[in-house]
Amino acid sequence: MSLNTARRRRKLSMTSLIDVIFLLLLFFMLSSTFSRFAEIELQAAASGQTGTPDPNLVFLRADQSGVTLNGTPVTLADLDARVRALHSVEPVVLLVNVSDAVTAQRLADILVAVRTIPDLTVSVMGAL
Repeated sequence: MSLNTARRRRKLSMTSLIDVIFLLLLFFMLSSTFSRFAEIELQAAASGQTGTPDPNLVFLRADQSGVTLNGTPVTLADLDARVRALHSVEPVVLLVNVSDAVTAQRLADILVAVRTIPDLTVSVMGAL
């Protein structure tokens, strides 16, 4: 029996394990980045409004075949310049019509492309 008592294992100390876990937690907290996502202001188009239509409307249509601005095909790279040309003097309301096939990411790409234009109101129509 004295041999059994001599070979009895010591109890494991949890202190070193807790220290390692704390160091790992500290490492991952300090090495990760906490970035704030960009916000995109969005206004939904209201239906059934009466009155005279605003003459400064620009119509942008997005579907599976591409993007058109007032019926003319346009790329996302050229979208900012084309809207700025239409928006040269007076404030413009950009009506964005999206088809069912357009993804939310595609709509976000369009809104990011035009968000630097000052005094531009963007109104989105359609369903995603």
